[in-house]
Amino acid sequence: MRRWLFADQLGPHFLDEPGQPVLLVESKSVFRRRAFHRQKAHLVLSALRHRAAELGDQALHLRTETYREALAKVREPLDACHPTSRAARDLLRATGVTVHGPRGFVTSPDQFTAWAAGKRRLRMEDFYRHARVLHDVLMDGDEPTGGRWNLDADNREPPPADGRLDVPPPPMPAEDDIDAEVRADLDRWQEEGIVFTGRDGPRLFPVTHAEADARLRHFVTHRLAAFGPYEDAMLTGDPWLAHSMLSAPLNLGLLDPLDAVHRAEAAHRAGRVPLASAEGFIRQLIGWRDYIWHLYWHLGERYPSSNKLAARRALPRWFADLDADAVQARCLSDVLAGVRDRGWVHHIPRLMVLGNYALQRGWQPAALADWYHRNFVDGYEWVMTANVVGMSQYADAGAITTKPYAAGGAYLNRMSDYCGPCRYDPRHRLGDDACPYTAGYWAFLDRNRERLHGNVRLAQPLRQLDRLADLDAVVEQERHRGSHAP
Repeated sequence: MRRWLFADQLGPHFLDEPGQPVLLVESKSVFRRRAFHRQKAHLVLSALRHRAAELGDQALHLRTETYREALAKVREPLDACHPTSRAARDLLRATGVTVHGPRGFVTSPDQFTAWAAGKRRLRMEDFYRHARVLHDVLMDGDEPTGGRWNLDADNREPPPADGRLDVPPPPMPAEDDIDAEVRADLDRWQEEGIVFTGRDGPRLFPVTHAEADARLRHFVTHRLAAFGPYEDAMLTGDPWLAHSMLSAPLNLGLLDPLDAVHRAEAAHRAGRVPLASAEGFIRQLIGWRDYIWHLYWHLGERYPSSNKLAARRALPRWFADLDADAVQARCLSDVLAGVRDRGWVHHIPRLMVLGNYALQRGWQPAALADWYHRNFVDGYEWVMTANVVGMSQYADAGAITTKPYAAGGAYLNRMSDYCGPCRYDPRHRLGDDACPYTAGYWAFLDRNRERLHGNVRLAQPLRQLDRLADLDAVVEQERHRGSHAP
């Protein structure tokens, strides 16, 4: 039976056998409906077309306005692996395509459901430990390797004082004729009126299994050891640090995540990589990535509209348009420029610069999740729903996290090199040089003190609110800051 491969199912592990016939579809209407980052559109189309070129006559590659238009051209039965969005699942059901179980993740839906049964709170750490045992990863008999499940406390080093991390840069792909064709098509689509966000640029992420595998090998050999200590650090002149740069190819389905897990574990057991670094990377894959995927289905269709903190402000124009030049706060300007110029920043700028600012300002969680989905090259609905709505914006009031990820300028000053030359002072919450994160933190707590009452992890800062003699002035200052770029 011909296998319909969606654009995030492009690795060899999505086929049952090497010669299986394949359907690949480009739907132009996807880009008409919503404004995606130009480099994300390029990456997805390039990956699809490279896969079609690899498969040759084995693939039926259709470029149509809609998926239904493509299906009307297919005169044979189709099957598919379970897709990664509800819309795609509903389309498969409506059109009679045979749907098999999902691939591209480590833990199966049945395994997750069995683990989640009867639990009042679904904590990632609990799921991660269960998955480690289930798949025998970093285990020595019944005990975790090294005697500890989670070595996150060992992986919180601030950036090097000289602003340089001594690791080789990740290998960058070389563009080819397929990339040139994609770029020409996107240029033409823009002339026709299709809108993209961000800037065009050289392709930075793999679009084939071979490219992705080369980046994985390089990461494990040359960068994984340094990944752990500095995974939470931020540097103005180095957006990559020691991060793997594998989220995009993983989410295109180019790599099997369990293979990446086994390679990291083997590197540690061979003595080439510290346990804290291997464990931190493995936790991102076998823990957080699988956990977020399962939550997308488990939490249901109403979860994306969660808004327990009553955050109703629209995303301001400067943010929606990635206008980094309008922003004076050095951290936010640099990170927003990274999204504009690359469609990617690593997980700490996403959470503690972008998400933290939105949380403090009370921006609509669903709109913010959509913004992340459209503007990040590795962004998909399943990725961003719980990551943004639940973790970043605390809009579910703690269904998956124990406290909001809100922080003042002191955290950013400790974990980055942003604050020194900035016009704002992370120590100040009031005045012309008041850091928007420091002031915004206290304004956020004040606005939500009733909603956050009873949260043990926030008990101390909530008590401190009433000791701030300038609280009213800070709140008024931040109200006036409003939607203006800081």
